[in-house]
Amino acid sequence: MSSPPPPLVLLPGMNCSPLLWGAVQSQLAKQGYAVTQVPLDGPDLVSCVELLLDRLPPRFAIAGLSLGGIVAMALHRMAPERVLGLGLVATSPLPPTPAQHESWSRTLRELAEGMTAREVQVTLLPSLLHPDALPALREATLDMADQVGDGALADQLRLQSTRVDERVTLPSVSVPTAVVVGDSDLLCPVERQKLIHELVGEPSELTVLPATGHLSPLERPDEVAGALGRWMQRVTAAVHP
Repeated sequence: MSSPPPPLVLLPGMNCSPLLWGAVQSQLAKQGYAVTQVPLDGPDLVSCVELLLDRLPPRFAIAGLSLGGIVAMALHRMAPERVLGLGLVATSPLPPTPAQHESWSRTLRELAEGMTAREVQVTLLPSLLHPDALPALREATLDMADQVGDGALADQLRLQSTRVDERVTLPSVSVPTAVVVGDSDLLCPVERQKLIHELVGEPSELTVLPATGHLSPLERPDEVAGALGRWMQRVTAAVHP
């Protein structure tokens, strides 16, 4: 690379540890990118974004999966001058539905009564991974929940409940944007990613990964690293025309 690329920040999904992005981060680092994983902290969306803005460099590219993508969209909305590129992996621009609020409240009660983050993850496995995912990937998905822990998961559920409708502001995104999704994602299906892609418009590039579920960085690290690497090339070119 003739010009140094900007720093890249990766945000996890709910109940996901740094293991989610581990292989992708390693591959992007080999391509010459300075990659940092940052956890999701804060009791609500605004607080989470404010904490991130305090700890991140003055300008950066940011990518997130699912809840991490929701936070990334909110961060761009609140501080667009800081964001050089936006990567949205298996996420949603929609506000919560009543059914989602009810589900998150029920899970919070179950956690308070002694249910573990791993047990929550077990119930979600069919929605997180492709049906043909190897047993090792299933175990890694459960290990991530152990690493997150019950308290952090409860905080993330509260954070989820404060998300807003991002469809109004997505058309204002002018930085290079990557939208990545597995074709078998049950939680954030392809149609929702196509909506994001269409709302952002020209700066957006959509990548649909075959035979892939929700946790695409875990299931298909080579393909996700490839999509984000192409995106970071566009980000770098925009920063250093």
